[in-house]
Amino acid sequence: MKRWLKMKIVLGAAALLFVGAAAYTAYMYHSFKTAAHAMYHPRSLVQPGVVSAVATGGAGRSVIADNGSSAPNPAAISQFKPFTVLVLGVDQRPHDSGRSDTMIVLSVNPAAGSMLMFNIPRDTRTELIGRGREDKINHAFAFGGVDMSIRTVEHFLNHPIDYYVQMNMEGFAKMVDLVGGVTVNNPLDFQYEGHHFAQGNLTLNGTEALAYARMRFDDPRGDLGRNARQRELLKQILAQSVSKEGLLRAKPILEAAGEQIRTDITFDDMTTFLTRIGPSLKQTDTVELKGHGSKINGVYYYFVDDQERQRIHELLEKHLLTTAVSPN
Repeated sequence: MKRWLKMKIVLGAAALLFVGAAAYTAYMYHSFKTAAHAMYHPRSLVQPGVVSAVATGGAGRSVIADNGSSAPNPAAISQFKPFTVLVLGVDQRPHDSGRSDTMIVLSVNPAAGSMLMFNIPRDTRTELIGRGREDKINHAFAFGGVDMSIRTVEHFLNHPIDYYVQMNMEGFAKMVDLVGGVTVNNPLDFQYEGHHFAQGNLTLNGTEALAYARMRFDDPRGDLGRNARQRELLKQILAQSVSKEGLLRAKPILEAAGEQIRTDITFDDMTTFLTRIGPSLKQTDTVELKGHGSKINGVYYYFVDDQERQRIHELLEKHLLTTAVSPN
């Protein structure tokens, strides 16, 4: 075979590979953008005159107290600024608005390559902003959906929430399967919903992970123990999603996310997080909201005093405004 013919075949093959790769990239980009648009649900903006006070929030931002919510900061992620996210795991049934079974606050500092995360226990007693009375914090979702949940959390922490992510807990199992399962270090041997969870390292599929996340009554630490398990699962899912293996499974993951997740994070910000910020997060710290349980008229509540709320507020401030944080 003549040399020029060999060269022509090589160049032709290279061109086909390039065109194929470009077509696949365009296809994945379109799939990602479609899923991102399906997930995108901006929260309601505060109307003038609705609020009665404005308090200073983190990083020089403002959080509106009483009846309002801080306006989201849409430039935070794409500009690599620190930002906060409220993750709501919602247990939703037919003909039922549902309740936020899980409430996790994330503080992400891209410059420091770190993330801070903590649960707000579902039974925490606090004022429901827009409801005008105190109740369990997870009831905010049932009464006012995402908007009331965010306003209530902002008031509770005296700190703005930039973004939210709402996930259906049943869809959570599907997401775990799509990222290839998760590995956790289980501190407690227990059985729940027909599954046996031995103490030590476990690799869980979606159904197992959902059961692992839900058990609380057989845990000596109750809701706090369950919260710790939920945080570890979320850490593992995030790590899997931004890994090389996770990116290879991007299409089915995105399709499932479009059905099961609602968020006010835009397509551009989502792309920035998944491709640039997420892979650079080398440190994840967790803290626990300290309090005590007690009953009022036979109903159990978790009480967090003002001093503890201030401690968590200051941890958020420190993490967002400095290059490192060492929670105590």
